[in-house]
Amino acid sequence: MLLQTKSLTHYFGGLCAVMDFNLDLQPGELVGIIGPNGAGKTTVFNLITGVYKASQGSIQFFNNGQAVELVGLRPNQVTALGIARTFQNIRLFRELTVLDNVRIAAFNQVGYSPWEALLHLGRFRSEETRIQNYALELLEFFKLHDYASELAMNLPYGLQRRLEIARAMATRPKILLLDEPAAGINPKEIDRLMEFIAWIRQEFDLTIILIEHQMRLVMNICERLKVLDFGKTIAEGLPVEIQNNSEVLEAYLGEGDDL
Repeated sequence: MLLQTKSLTHYFGGLCAVMDFNLDLQPGELVGIIGPNGAGKTTVFNLITGVYKASQGSIQFFNNGQAVELVGLRPNQVTALGIARTFQNIRLFRELTVLDNVRIAAFNQVGYSPWEALLHLGRFRSEETRIQNYALELLEFFKLHDYASELAMNLPYGLQRRLEIARAMATRPKILLLDEPAAGINPKEIDRLMEFIAWIRQEFDLTIILIEHQMRLVMNICERLKVLDFGKTIAEGLPVEIQNNSEVLEAYLGEGDDL
């Protein structure tokens, strides 16, 4: 087990956004969370990553054989443990360079003290050089090295998506949460995105949880799916099982339609 949520529940005032969400995530899996708009999918990501503190339930991350409770941890603490994410709406540091966007993500790995940073003494220079080289390696890996000095806001949309994933990878995660990576992408580019996700999964030995509305992408790369509707899990299983589930079809499209 790498991650386990038990009876995960969250309220916004009197509204229950997520109810009794349970997930057992094994190392190396690629699991999809799908459902109509407003089903609670992104809320689950926000709970796992510490953006929201769960109203009820438990989120345990198994780190070196020991269970760490994530409920109550801050986002930076969750990231330091090995969980990174992207966002449905791209959240880059738009006025910083492509290189600096990746360098910032590696901040939790620096080995110098605040005083060394302030005075540029001791380990500061060697650590900054190491982080710079690591960021440049990632940019080359993600075919972004030619844009290192460009401002993030000047990149085409597809490259901004790629940069956001590169930034997440700079934290050296064990689990990557992808929130609608196909949003805004031309349908003709879905095959390329599927190949890209499979590639980073293999190259970085990642476990991935994916939120996505593009059913062709979901059905082709996810090994199993959980379906949410109004915060409740209405189905889970293999993609072919979900595709033929009458309750899922009704939640998405109305009875009698097909995914």
